[in-house]
Amino acid sequence: MGRKAPLVHAVLAASTLLLVTGCASEDLPTFAMPARDVTNQAPRILSLWQGSWIAALAVGGLTWALILWPCIAYRRKRNHTGLPPQTRYNLPIEVFYTVVPFIMIAVFFYFTARDESEIQKVSANPDHTITVTGLQWSWQFTYDSDGGADATTTGTPAKPPTLYLPQGESVVFKLVSDDVVHSFWVPAFLYKLDVIPGQDNRFEITPKKIGTYVGKCAELCGKDHARMLFNVKIVSPEEFRAHVTEVKAEAAT
Repeated sequence: MGRKAPLVHAVLAASTLLLVTGCASEDLPTFAMPARDVTNQAPRILSLWQGSWIAALAVGGLTWALILWPCIAYRRKRNHTGLPPQTRYNLPIEVFYTVVPFIMIAVFFYFTARDESEIQKVSANPDHTITVTGLQWSWQFTYDSDGGADATTTGTPAKPPTLYLPQGESVVFKLVSDDVVHSFWVPAFLYKLDVIPGQDNRFEITPKKIGTYVGKCAELCGKDHARMLFNVKIVSPEEFRAHVTEVKAEAAT
């Protein structure tokens, strides 16, 4: 195959990469991501993350192989005093390292744009709407669709608030801030979104796995940023409604 061998090997490696990334997300490692099934959006986000890692590892492996192969194949032979044959302007190789990165970027862009479009979709009639207000330096949760302003929980840096979510029911979060930029992040959701003054950011999830999860601010927002924490409890719909009723009763007194 001669001088065309590196190009053929690279094409075979790229083809193998495409076949590998076709595996189901459940069959692949999570690459340091937390639980994959806490919300309905988590599997899609995890799949994108896994595909990016596999592509990066494949490109890294191919790059190292192409670096080491000529070092071994064309190393100076014993008793050879002159320079090895010099090759310049190899058109197939130059086309390869120009076209392939462009194709890789296009593929990354396509899958990222596709998944981001799905993740950012917000339905017109969700089961619940919750306003999340970022404050220096804590959080306020208002259960708009279940009690309005009377159903509000406000935390402090010393006493982080707890956000209750109903299992199996869709929830739209409306993110607002009255001071500076914050970022609403629950690592177990595999998702975060900035909380920006004057901008109405929203996203929707359906909680799936009952449990208690940690949330935090992911945007440096001042001296107590590190203490801007909260908890998330995914509970049964009945327990969720009981909690909202309890919050309203506390507000009334």
